[in-house]
Amino acid sequence: MIRAFTTAISVAALGLITALPATAQEPTGGVVSIGGAVTEIVFALGAQDQLVARDTTSSYPPEAAALPDVGYMRALSPEGVLATGPKLIIAEEGAGPPETIEVLAQADIPFVTVPDDYTAEGVSAKIRAVGQALGKEPQAEALAAEVHQKLAAVSRATQDRPEAERKRVMFILSTQGGRIMASGTDTAAASMIDLAGAVNAVTGFAGYKPITDEAVLAAAPDVLVMMAREGDHNSTEAELFAMPAISVTPAAASRSVVRMDGLYLLGFGPRTADAVTDLHAALYAD
Repeated sequence: MIRAFTTAISVAALGLITALPATAQEPTGGVVSIGGAVTEIVFALGAQDQLVARDTTSSYPPEAAALPDVGYMRALSPEGVLATGPKLIIAEEGAGPPETIEVLAQADIPFVTVPDDYTAEGVSAKIRAVGQALGKEPQAEALAAEVHQKLAAVSRATQDRPEAERKRVMFILSTQGGRIMASGTDTAAASMIDLAGAVNAVTGFAGYKPITDEAVLAAAPDVLVMMAREGDHNSTEAELFAMPAISVTPAAASRSVVRMDGLYLLGFGPRTADAVTDLHAALYAD
């Protein structure tokens, strides 16, 4: 079940936030945002004029595409980031690789790590962390409160469904090379499944890992959830349901697959309540 909604910030997130200066001065520009949710929050706080660059995962809002792209958040090069002349870097937890972060730290550029916690409280903490880094604490507090209220309302609606009626959902990250990469526990996907009032069908491991045919059969998902994407990691509906293990699942029998934009579904940013609502509606459309 989803954790209770409270206004408290998780201890881990609080530690990251309070590590920042007590009263941050609003930057005049030169901000590089790394992580789709971070960039989305910067725009939501009205601070987009301070941005000089963003990473590849920052696909929302569409206006972000006009900014220079410093690369994928987990495969950054120091040269690419430094070439934008940053005065402040705000990055989601997990940005890297570590050697790049070390070089940026040696360049004496302020580097703020934003906590990534897949809970309602985590979304609020993320907003507050970005707001503090930008010197926009009042705006961040208002946005965090608004998002928290929306998530609480959505949770009350989705969690009313009896346990016996909850769909078993398997999130598939990739089907590249015919191998299924699925979500286990402790992921953004697992949290979204829970928030949407469903059951994560795969609990034998944590994170995103390749899953055996036997494990797929044991999971017996009613619905498959995937990111809407292009390329080798994607499969058409026909290809997906033709896979031997998936072909005998309840999801295949009902041809039930839900595809959503990756940042919208897994970003845990300001639109999370809307994403939960849409996922719930898609899972229980029948």
